[in-house]
Amino acid sequence: MSNTLKIIVVDDHQLILDGIMSSLKKNGNYEVVSSTSCDAAFAKIKKNSFDILFTDLSFDNTSFSSKIESGEELIKAIQKEKISIKMAVITGHTETNRLYNVIRNLKPDAYLLKNKCDSVELDFAIARIMNNDVYYSHEVHQKLIRRACVEIQMDEVAIQILKELPKQSKISNLVGVIHKADGSPLKLRSIEAKLANLRIDLNAVNNTDLILKAKELGVVD
Repeated sequence: MSNTLKIIVVDDHQLILDGIMSSLKKNGNYEVVSSTSCDAAFAKIKKNSFDILFTDLSFDNTSFSSKIESGEELIKAIQKEKISIKMAVITGHTETNRLYNVIRNLKPDAYLLKNKCDSVELDFAIARIMNNDVYYSHEVHQKLIRRACVEIQMDEVAIQILKELPKQSKISNLVGVIHKADGSPLKLRSIEAKLANLRIDLNAVNNTDLILKAKELGVVD
């Protein structure tokens, strides 16, 4: 029985694809093929037996005839068909909300960042996921921890304020809109104090930056 792992790498940028392929081929125990199209990759995966998929999330080369237009859709298609393959994301997307939703909804076996990934990390990630563990690159792991900490700090009042703040021209307009758990309206002083604490928690320089940070973390849409 061969110990060679069969890997398929999917990315629409040939230069990046070549770089990932080169890093993987430094290890002689991998048989690596590639694809620049999610549709083509899915066809290969259905026809051939692969151990691991490495896919980007965004693809710019889709057309009206494309059936699978993103890495997320490719993973979903594989999961729907119940194909036995380890699935890893290797992407440039570092937005906390994006990576959080991908990990929460699709549960990939690994999430790596292209610009910080080398052959050593790839080998380590492969070893982990073939051992039925998950692997997230250091930056991804730190972002997930940060988001979890922020989520723990959020209460219903904080969520209300963050959702309503972009709709109002003045903070005073939030009076009568923001309510405590018992239904009573929050006073202006309490709203301002809550905003000050939120800016500290999210390391925001002002309220505009606060909303951007909350959206980036996926705390609000």
